[in-house]
Amino acid sequence: MALNPFAKGSNPHLLEVGMVGTKMGERFVQIGCAHAGRLGAIAAKVGLSGRAVAVVPDEASAVRAQKGAAQAGVLVEVEVAPMSALPVEGAAFDVAVVDDTGGLVAAASPEDRARLVGELFRILRPAGRAMVIGASPSGGLGVVGALLRRGSSEPSFAASGALHELLAAGGFRPVRTLAERDGLIFVEALKPRPQTIPT
Repeated sequence: MALNPFAKGSNPHLLEVGMVGTKMGERFVQIGCAHAGRLGAIAAKVGLSGRAVAVVPDEASAVRAQKGAAQAGVLVEVEVAPMSALPVEGAAFDVAVVDDTGGLVAAASPEDRARLVGELFRILRPAGRAMVIGASPSGGLGVVGALLRRGSSEPSFAASGALHELLAAGGFRPVRTLAERDGLIFVEALKPRPQTIPT
C-alpha cells in the first residue's frame, strides 16, 4: 500500500508542514497566527539547532502562538508588532510564512501589504523563501466550506492574483502557487541571490 505524505493521519497539519518544508537547523519566522497547532507543527521542524519566531498583531494572537508552541513542545519567540514593521533583524531567516487564513493580509491596506512584502524581502537571507498560506475558494465545498473548515471570516488575499503581482513587484523571483488543497492555498516566493559580476 502506497503512503500519501500529505494524508492527515495523526497529525492534522501534515499538509502545511510538507508545503512549507522547514528543515532542522533553519531559521523560521511566521507573521500572523490564525491557528495555534499549525504554527507549532511547522516550528517543530527546525529543532533545537534552529530558530522559530512568530510576529503577531495583537495579544490574542500572541496567546494563541504561545499555546501552539507549548502543545508542540517547541520554543517560539513571540513578538507583538504590526506586519508592516517586523521587529527582527535583516537577512536572518531561511523561511518566512505569512498566515493569511484568518484574513490578516486581506484586511490590511494596500500600503501595509506593500510594506509587508518589503519587510519579508528585508528579513530573508538571499535564496530564502516566503510562503503565504490562505483560505482557498476551491476544495469541494466552495468558499463557504473552506472558510468554515479553517475558521476564517475574511476572504484570502493569497487566493487573488494580486498577491503574485505584489510579491514580484517587491523583488521576489519566482512567485508561484504551489498547491490548493483541503481549503488552503500555498503561494511561494523566493528572494533571489545577488548577481555576481564576473571579473
